[in-house]
Amino acid sequence: MTATVLPPPATAKARAPRATLGERIASQVQRRGALAVLVLVAVIASATSSTFPTWSNISSILGNNAFVWLLALGMTFVIMTGGIDLSVGSMYALGGVLGAYGSTHGTWLAVLLPLAVGAAWGTVQGLLVAKAGMAPFIVTLVGLLGLRGLLQAVTNEGATTYLVPQHSAFRHLGAGVWTPVLITAALFVLGAVLLTRTGFGHTLTAMGGNENAAVLLGLPVVRSKVLVYLLSGTLAAAAGALGGARLGSGVTTIGIGYELTAIASVVIGGTLLTGGSGSVGGTAAGVLLLAVIHNLIDHYFSQYGSAFTDAVNGGFLAAVVLLQTLLSRTQQLE
Repeated sequence: MTATVLPPPATAKARAPRATLGERIASQVQRRGALAVLVLVAVIASATSSTFPTWSNISSILGNNAFVWLLALGMTFVIMTGGIDLSVGSMYALGGVLGAYGSTHGTWLAVLLPLAVGAAWGTVQGLLVAKAGMAPFIVTLVGLLGLRGLLQAVTNEGATTYLVPQHSAFRHLGAGVWTPVLITAALFVLGAVLLTRTGFGHTLTAMGGNENAAVLLGLPVVRSKVLVYLLSGTLAAAAGALGGARLGSGVTTIGIGYELTAIASVVIGGTLLTGGSGSVGGTAAGVLLLAVIHNLIDHYFSQYGSAFTDAVNGGFLAAVVLLQTLLSRTQQLE
């Protein structure tokens, strides 16, 4: 009687190929590069300037940029899908005006009115992108111009300035340093959980990687795309409302160019412009890195004005996009 030799049992899961050293290094540079540069810049600035590490300077950096963080948070979700939202700067300005106007009728209206308008506007933009198949750049560029027009209509061509009453509780939302910073930090924590711990976040990653494949997998691509623009519009309006509470009035001339700052912060934080890869923590580091650099520019190069700051923004963005391209090629070659 001959013995039968049985083949070895098949493994339940095929082993995934291990990432090479070059791939791991490229991934870490992309994900944590902004944080590493932030720490390096902060250490050098603290060693060379006696005013940089003071509490008054640090609180100024945090308090003045809490609202930009909210714009960048919403932009992170949009760019993760491979989209863009150019309307956030205009929505920021409109949110401040609506918050100041609402505060004259009660704190709840001051909070809810800008949020409702931001959510509605973001939903319309999301529907045009997801349902009508229009390019995000065109849709949100129209949004940028349209919101500025609406802002002019609400304020009678800028002739009317709505002031937040001195006794209004709405003022406390933007007062000091810790209130706006803690509100922003709480929203960032929620954003991180949403992006990394929910099916919605996994859908965004899949969409950015390959939208057609995400559709074939049965993922809710259209709904998710609408939701990211809804989130972006709502967060931009919330940032504007907090800014209006801090200033005590609705200022029509603010927010110009803020969309570019938000995009730069997100990309510098490691989120790919093509979508599919990014993190909320990286965005926070990107915003703070730009804020620290602008603070140093104001300290050492104030004689050159805002043009120098804009040039630094553009230079940083160009350098990071070039680095991301090189890292992507490295991962593909590996």
